[in-house]
Amino acid sequence: MENTLGLEIIEVVEQAAIASAKWMGKGEKNTADQVAVEAMRERMNQIYMRGRIVIGEGERDDAPMLYIGEEVGICTREDANKVCNPEELVEIDIAVDPCEGTNLVAYGQPGSMAVLAISEKGGLFAAPDFYMKKLAAPAPAKNHVDINKSATENLKIISDCMNRAIEELVVVVMDRPRHKELIQEIRQAGARVRLISDGDVSAAISCAFGGTNIHALMGIGAAPEGVISAAAMRCLGGHFQGQLIYDPAIVKTGLIGESKESNIARLKEMGIENPDKVYNAEELASGETVLFAACGITPGTLMEGVRFFQGGARTQSLVISSQSKSARFVDTIHMSDKPKYLQLK
Repeated sequence: MENTLGLEIIEVVEQAAIASAKWMGKGEKNTADQVAVEAMRERMNQIYMRGRIVIGEGERDDAPMLYIGEEVGICTREDANKVCNPEELVEIDIAVDPCEGTNLVAYGQPGSMAVLAISEKGGLFAAPDFYMKKLAAPAPAKNHVDINKSATENLKIISDCMNRAIEELVVVVMDRPRHKELIQEIRQAGARVRLISDGDVSAAISCAFGGTNIHALMGIGAAPEGVISAAAMRCLGGHFQGQLIYDPAIVKTGLIGESKESNIARLKEMGIENPDKVYNAEELASGETVLFAACGITPGTLMEGVRFFQGGARTQSLVISSQSKSARFVDTIHMSDKPKYLQLK
């Protein structure tokens, strides 16, 4: 799958990032999201594959989004039998977030990116549009930290596993009222807190890379993004756990579903009998082969944002593969017109 789709999925996230970046700083978060969606859909429909969106947006309306259940790729067309060889057909499940951090783009803030994860059919957990309690940590702490332990306990474990003082650790937490006590506990334990307004996929993945000065992600964020983070962390060998949060009273913000009871009923309809189950990365991204790709829209910890120049743009992307056990940073110059010069920096 990597040999067939590796370069293609890089171009998918690149095109989404370029489209969204044109709206950076204009205060139009919905437009920045919509153009990214349209660019991602257009490029995916040029790939010889039969793809199905298992994590997307627009689940309950007709908004111009990549919605759950949507089929993409040349081999989903009505004339697929004429253009696709069944013996070479690649059937995949896709999780997408065309503009992860729409507010970050709208207000010109760092950390937004276009992102997707793919696996063979059935290889990605079809997370509902709920919230998820998350714990991400570096590889040395994998299977030592646990989402059911307190933040204080997990920080001590990370400290021991990495041979670093707790005071040297940095934990990323979403800046939300629901995290008031969590933030207080982390600080009392001695670690430092980096608050973010959006974009916890980047924060989770950063835990797996030395030099990012991010050692853990804790707290509650969107469940679909949790699956995407898990796909990357599975490939990287980092620690990731997620537990669905279905009670609106816990997250203190809107959920699909009006009550805890209706959300539990919806989970059962989706085949999730134990709503409190804790999932690890291998369960959320269980496919034999998993690919993750992201492209920076605005500058972030891992990647530069899109940089425009006369006649083109420059992007930086990250593609991670469980098949080749690799993480590639891809620097690309896109020439829209004949440029007078190529921008190197």
